[in-house]
Amino acid sequence: MALASLPMRVDLHAHTTASDGMLDPAILCERAAAVGIELFCITDHDTLPAPLAPVGTLRVLGGIELSALWNGRVVHVLGLNLSNAPHGALAEGVLAQRLRRAERGHFIAERLRKRGVEGAYEGACSIAGNGVLGRPHFARFLVQRGAARTVEDAFRRWLSDALLGSGASAWTDLASAVRWIVDDHGTAALAHPAKYHLTHTRLRELVQAFKDAGGTALEVACGSQTPTTTRDLADLCRRYELAASAGSDYHGGPDDHARLGQTGALPSDLVPVWSGW
Repeated sequence: MALASLPMRVDLHAHTTASDGMLDPAILCERAAAVGIELFCITDHDTLPAPLAPVGTLRVLGGIELSALWNGRVVHVLGLNLSNAPHGALAEGVLAQRLRRAERGHFIAERLRKRGVEGAYEGACSIAGNGVLGRPHFARFLVQRGAARTVEDAFRRWLSDALLGSGASAWTDLASAVRWIVDDHGTAALAHPAKYHLTHTRLRELVQAFKDAGGTALEVACGSQTPTTTRDLADLCRRYELAASAGSDYHGGPDDHARLGQTGALPSDLVPVWSGW
């Protein structure tokens, strides 16, 4: 499989303090420009994009990462190249998602209380600040409390889907998440497909459902994934005739294995999602 360098340095998947990232949006953009990224998309979880000015040669796009349910499993959909003034279904959907996040936060805190950890909701909210509350904030709280060594350890011991159960995942359905993005004239891309740990058959079913809902792109290159993973996702991209996206999924914390701008190369025969923007 021939690989080609990205025609421009892009990173279409990164997070800030507006959700579970560690850096302020303006600071993150400055760092993106400093490492030579030219096309950048901030995709905070269930958070509408805020207007951000270009930094040098860095072009900043509006974006979002929506949590959704498909066959009882949590998946993530990126909304790329959104306007800075989302309207209609997307704005309403994000409001509903944020209410779900608050409810989920109380659910997680209660689960932790039953296991002997008090004050988790208040602690996680304090870490989140003005950002949308997410499991990483609970993970950081558990590290601060001494109940976990690292964020990864906190997820493994306290916050995994298996430990929390279905009550922690009351998201909208996959089709609705895609529709919100498309109706707002954005591009819907299925985020980091390899991270769902699905069999090949189930992953094909997910991609088909995503495409049937109106999704048009697949995140083929994501962070530090292996060349084998990129090859397999490229095959899916070809099979379902989707555009290819690339992003680091950067959060900026000390436990973050991704580096800003780390996306790897896309196979040269794929159509980059940004080619039509």
